[in-house]
Amino acid sequence: MTGRTSLPRSGLAADAHPRAALETMSLTRRFGTLTAVDGLTLSIPRATIFGLLGPNGAGKTTTLKMLTTLLPPSAGTARVDGLDVVRQPREVRRRIGYVPQLVSAEGALTAWENLMVFARLYGVPRRERRERVREALELIGLQDAAQVIVKRFSGGMIRRLEIAQAVIHRPSVLLLDEPTVGLDPVARRTVWEHVRELRLRLGTTVLLTTHYMEEADELCDAVAILHLGKVAALGAPQQLKSLVGEGATLDDAFAHFTGNTLETGGNYRDVARTRRTARRLS
Repeated sequence: MTGRTSLPRSGLAADAHPRAALETMSLTRRFGTLTAVDGLTLSIPRATIFGLLGPNGAGKTTTLKMLTTLLPPSAGTARVDGLDVVRQPREVRRRIGYVPQLVSAEGALTAWENLMVFARLYGVPRRERRERVREALELIGLQDAAQVIVKRFSGGMIRRLEIAQAVIHRPSVLLLDEPTVGLDPVARRTVWEHVRELRLRLGTTVLLTTHYMEEADELCDAVAILHLGKVAALGAPQQLKSLVGEGATLDDAFAHFTGNTLETGGNYRDVARTRRTARRLS
């Protein structure tokens, strides 16, 4: 059995919804003759955690770059909080937080100093900055490390700080690109806990990319499995597993809907980028 699976009426849906935090309609990105993202249509309600799954080269990071206005679509449209990413890029950037794969925290500064820099960059009013920084440190459990130089942090602490940086301006949507790449299992689960806390306490909508099926199964309300730039399957993790068979895992679902085993090697650039990130977080 192959093809795309839609979500139940009570949850997410592939059809556009006026209250959606994120929408893509036939979103496409081409690089010469290569179609990296091919007709992606999704609608993600507010305050949900949604995962884009697939191996390196499936189109996950390219999708995020279009949603963050870093890369223009070749065709189709995308909206964040109803704002068009092409026609209203400045307004879109005010509504989102973005944590890329590569490390964005400055190692020579303390956690407090990093967050103060981001508060200024995001235009947080001067009178509110110190309180926002205190709130962000408490939210991600780094209040006791506020004055520690970041180069002394573990990989998991750096990732948590980067999430705090991305939400210092209280965005409605947080985009995480491979948020736990290079982290050990304990650090990964700590990051998961703080992502859940963001959704619960702030009502943040989270879109994350990952090729870790365990991560998606643990965190996500729904996922889209991408294969060669297209949606191969869409649904809640449990729903997709149940369609494969009793005892199936998301790895099994990936193989079922794409006809492939999950290969995370990617091309030379993908491998180099992942290894650089892992090395900087280790």
